[in-house]
Amino acid sequence: MFEFEVPEVDYTQYSNRQLVAVPLVVLGLALAVLGGWYLVTGAPVSPSIDFTGGSELTVESSLSQAELRDNTFDEPVVSVQQVEGENRYIITFDSSNLEPIEETARSSDQMEFLGSGTTSPIFGQENQRLAVVGIGVAFLGMSLLVFAMFRSIVPSIAVVLSAFSDLVIPLAVMNLLGIKLSLGTVAALLMLIGYSVDSDILLNNHVLRRSGGFYESTYRAMRTGVTMTLTSMAAMAVMAISATIFGIELMASIGFVLVVGLAADLMNTYMLNVTLLRWYKYEGVKR
Repeated sequence: MFEFEVPEVDYTQYSNRQLVAVPLVVLGLALAVLGGWYLVTGAPVSPSIDFTGGSELTVESSLSQAELRDNTFDEPVVSVQQVEGENRYIITFDSSNLEPIEETARSSDQMEFLGSGTTSPIFGQENQRLAVVGIGVAFLGMSLLVFAMFRSIVPSIAVVLSAFSDLVIPLAVMNLLGIKLSLGTVAALLMLIGYSVDSDILLNNHVLRRSGGFYESTYRAMRTGVTMTLTSMAAMAVMAISATIFGIELMASIGFVLVVGLAADLMNTYMLNVTLLRWYKYEGVKR
């Protein structure tokens, strides 16, 4: 498999406190953002209409996306997404009252009404419950699997803490950049759990189960793990940029969340996880 030339970081030049400080500070800031968001809005992350209910309108129009968003409808527009050609759009609203929205579209000389649909608040709440349960079950299953593999507290905590941070940091960035939580971004968060576990288990296996010194094993794991993560980041970045250019907001959000989460995973795996493993091996903490 092709591998990037990964520079060998001289971990001996840094104490455990120095290495662990950066990922813990970033995690703390992310938790502060989520906590502040919860106090202000009542939810740690702003939900999309997938979870709150709302309406979608499909139209064909000569107007630009900005004009459709800002100047056309009385109801607040959440997003305008271009689809299936240059002049076709899906317009999303917070309101579930379709009648005035459809009336505006039908009476306008600058757009042709093509179709509409709604997500009820009750159905949105059910989606929200299922999304939370899905993430919780995935995280719990990952935690149990990791503990069953290593049967030791510290390496297991290292993997679980890294995965937790990989989820929290993208959620905080989503709030800061105005990206709402949707079923698509929930799917991206579930993918991040898998990416995180892959890189962390790879590192733990090399350090704890293979021959060689701690730093030799760490560098060996980095050559494969960093290659995997950077390749995935490049693919997701291309997807996010392409989706943004073509106005596919959902795919752009998924790609962006994955890029941020994978960048966080690099930091957490090779700073936080490495620090905990080094402390575990050299301090002789076995339980």
